[in-house]
Amino acid sequence: MSLLQIQNVSKRFGGLAALTDVSYSVQKGEILGLIGPNGAGKTTLFNVVNGFYPPTKGEVLFKGESISHLQPFQICKRGVGRTFQVVRPLQRMTALDNVIASAFLRAKDKPGAEGIALDALQFTGLYEDRSLVSKGLPLGKRKKLEIARALATQPEMLLLDESFAGLNPFEQNELIDIIRKVKAKGITIMIIEHHMKVIMSLSDRVVVLNYGEKIAEGTPKEIGNNPLVIEAYLGEAESA
Repeated sequence: MSLLQIQNVSKRFGGLAALTDVSYSVQKGEILGLIGPNGAGKTTLFNVVNGFYPPTKGEVLFKGESISHLQPFQICKRGVGRTFQVVRPLQRMTALDNVIASAFLRAKDKPGAEGIALDALQFTGLYEDRSLVSKGLPLGKRKKLEIARALATQPEMLLLDESFAGLNPFEQNELIDIIRKVKAKGITIMIIEHHMKVIMSLSDRVVVLNYGEKIAEGTPKEIGNNPLVIEAYLGEAESA
């Protein structure tokens, strides 16, 4: 069953076509990887899905209903959580208070929000750091905090934008485990990532963008053997 449908989505900024006629679906309960070279339109597509940009053309459906012209908070309320490529916690607040702020999307009062937040921190391995001011957390823990904040909104679908960027191999493995646990909770995931090891080990299916157009879709194995993908992306990575 399709949880999210992207139908012929285009996004233009003046004369620049950032996305052109992109279509695919994300099935309930799967992890879908979204890859492509820098400037391929991946984050722009996330921004269309979660309401930062309205599509110039086309439509985004979540659970069969159009969300194309809703505000980000309305889309989040419907069940689409989001992390960002550049993590920006509320720096003067503790890790716990950062997550409590997100939990108020669902909670009716402070005790309820705190309960949701503590669960999210426990889930992401940050419970022991709950009283630390977020500005002082190392990058790996700030990335986990970003995921905890998104989980506190109790999403049905989670959009992860380069959550592994800047992490060492140990931190990457920790985050892979967390994302697998998120999937095991029944949360659907769409992930943008440049680390091919991460994409290939986590994803059920992969969609590839290049110059704002979808050039391939399939299983990780199919994508890894696709000549168009190797030329546009994997080949570029090998020669970098």
